[in-house]
Amino acid sequence: MLDTTYLLPIVGIDVEGIEKPLRVLSELHRLGNIEIFYTPFNILEILGKLSRMNFDRKRVELGLKSIREAFRVTHPTIRGYLKALELRRKGFKDLIDLLLYTTSKTRRLSFLTRDEKLAEFLREVGEDITTVILEEDFIKQYKEQ
Repeated sequence: MLDTTYLLPIVGIDVEGIEKPLRVLSELHRLGNIEIFYTPFNILEILGKLSRMNFDRKRVELGLKSIREAFRVTHPTIRGYLKALELRRKGFKDLIDLLLYTTSKTRRLSFLTRDEKLAEFLREVGEDITTVILEEDFIKQYKEQ
């Protein structure tokens, strides 16, 4: 499952330093080695970012269609919603990131992110972060294969 960062370029939003992980994801997906998931919360986060900037309507439309066609959608469980709320109360401000994490956890999907603050928070509160793959580790793991 992807953090929204990796979907932003598909709708025309530039993300610094995203080229390498996108190349790796694209290659693994092309070879059939991974299945890529997203959630409606990724789309909500994309729309939030687009709403604060100028955007190319046709590019956004094409990008959203591409996401829908190329990747699989997954949804949080009730347990995931409740866990996200619990973690929010423990002090992490980004509810969308928490929903993405808890969805990956309850659906048993790996969650690719570059958000080291999220991973650190989860460690500090004693969360099992075996589903969380930090981008740096993902790139290293791919190079070793």
